[in-house]
Amino acid sequence: MVTTLPRPGVAAPAGPPAAAPAVETPPAYRGFTSWLTTVDHKRIGLLYGTTAFIFFLIGGLEALAIRMQLSSPDNTFVSPQVYNELFTMHGTTMIFLVVMPLSVALFNYIVPLQIGARDVAFPRLNAFSYWTFLFGSIFLMSSMFVDGLPDAGWYGYAPLTTRQFSPDTRIDFWALTLQVLGVASMAGAFNFLVTIINMRCPGMSLMRMPLFTWNTFVVSFLIVLAFPAITVALILLTFDRLVGTTFYYAPAGGDPLLWQHLFWIFGHPEVYILILPAFGVVSEVLPVFARKPLFGYPFVVYATVGIGFIGFGVWAHHMFTTGLGPIANSFFAASTMLIAIPTGVKILNWIATLWGGSIRFTTASMFSIALVSQFTIGGLSGVMHSVVPVDLHHNDSYFVVAHFHYVLFGGAIFGLFSGLYFWWPKMTGRLLNETLGRWHFWLWFVGFNTTFGVMHFLGVDGMARRTWTYSAYQGWGMWNMIATVGAFMMAVGTLVFLYNAIRSLRHGEVAGEDPWDGATLEWTIPSPPPVYNFAVEPTVRSRDPFWLLKRRPQAVEAEDDTARISILGKNVAVAEVEEEHPTEERVEERVATGDIHLPNPSFFPMITALGLTLAAAGLVYGIPLSVVGLVYLLVGIGGWCLEPTG
Repeated sequence: MVTTLPRPGVAAPAGPPAAAPAVETPPAYRGFTSWLTTVDHKRIGLLYGTTAFIFFLIGGLEALAIRMQLSSPDNTFVSPQVYNELFTMHGTTMIFLVVMPLSVALFNYIVPLQIGARDVAFPRLNAFSYWTFLFGSIFLMSSMFVDGLPDAGWYGYAPLTTRQFSPDTRIDFWALTLQVLGVASMAGAFNFLVTIINMRCPGMSLMRMPLFTWNTFVVSFLIVLAFPAITVALILLTFDRLVGTTFYYAPAGGDPLLWQHLFWIFGHPEVYILILPAFGVVSEVLPVFARKPLFGYPFVVYATVGIGFIGFGVWAHHMFTTGLGPIANSFFAASTMLIAIPTGVKILNWIATLWGGSIRFTTASMFSIALVSQFTIGGLSGVMHSVVPVDLHHNDSYFVVAHFHYVLFGGAIFGLFSGLYFWWPKMTGRLLNETLGRWHFWLWFVGFNTTFGVMHFLGVDGMARRTWTYSAYQGWGMWNMIATVGAFMMAVGTLVFLYNAIRSLRHGEVAGEDPWDGATLEWTIPSPPPVYNFAVEPTVRSRDPFWLLKRRPQAVEAEDDTARISILGKNVAVAEVEEEHPTEERVEERVATGDIHLPNPSFFPMITALGLTLAAAGLVYGIPLSVVGLVYLLVGIGGWCLEPTG
């Protein structure tokens, strides 16, 4: 039997709360096949997260190999060619195969729960996005079995990527993979835009949306607007390499700077595509563990939107050394300084949220607090580089390596791992061990600053990026050894997290629905959530709806005879209708009859994604493979269009 929220002035029923309605999992959701056919946003989120973490381990191993090579002067741990492959693949892996998909994992799992939806708007498109990402990533890694891994740097400057300087297929793999991954990102972005715009539960206006959902919303717009630029750049590069055009070949009338403009007009919004999800996590985590609402919610929203707009007007600060001229340099220097303002607003609001709060120092809150400090360091060095003479001095030095790692690791990765610790009990039903979590945090925090803090000194002292080795007379040996020690500290911290995660799945403390005293809707349902998320569509009346229900239930009044809310996974109704007291049997009946709509599992998203990837791979492996890919693509699209949706 399910409890109800009493009308104002009526005593609450005595006795313990009833168990959440259980729905028998449909047979199609069992076994290994269920993971191949799933369209459930929660399962797709888990697939994204698991895959991204595997690539995180791969990217980490690449980083350790780089640090081993640079740990001492005149080292030959790896050859110059392998070193080129390592730093190219490390950058590509961490940006496109780790940070973006790890963000999307949280988008998939959390956003529908936060807005009171049963799934995303297009569940099969969501599955297609994941499988396209997975197959595209495998295609990129397969290059090691042909001519070797890409070796021209993760942003592929022309003319180094043209046939003249890269005659083998390494860059073909890289360019085609990024185009395939772009399809996956665009599919996901459109899906989240439609979901957030159309599927918010009653009462959830834009200014009541959780901040994580707001950041997802802005990031989705950035992806839709930024990815076409790099797609055009990659198509032109593919034509130059495979057809013989000369878009980037200066002697034949092309312009290598065209690549830089197209790449960076994508590349700087991409920085915010990477960091805004972490900002959203921090905006959710800090209020919960400070036990007070986020300070200045509207200003954080406006700052998020402002970052999205201004982010498209700063790209050429990556090109100050290319000779754009004083007018262009002045404009982009000013816009780079300007974008620090909304970012600073967020930081001030996070600090104000903590100020005067009753702070609980859990692992999740410590990672979020660390983001505030580490991103501030990276942001300040970024503002330094808006000053053109400073940028001319630091450009292509290890000072820049330190800067963007403070932004992308100290910012994005720290923030996303804060989200993992925060939402892990919601995803698994079990808590991560806090002692192991603190070991993970401190190993990372100390190791990170040990690794990248000293790179500021190396950069100022003249050490250039992409340096394979160096002479003992240059005096960089001590700092590089310190950085290498820090990198291995971070590796140990990663192993601690991996052990903690495996241990939690088997022996972790049962979390319950609301282990953190959460404020938003995802904490009102069981952990892990049922396949249908909410048996009764929730209604919200504040920015922190669950806190309102728990702390001031008398303020929650029926707006009309059909208003409903959901609390602790129990369907709570204030209307005197049949759905006021839904039983487990009634919920099962609603699922069986389609009243609670669950989309059908499908193989066709996976088939379509495989076809798309094979069609691209055939441009390297041979046209017959492209033909096979097109057949799979047509079969997938045809089946997708014709099969019942649920």
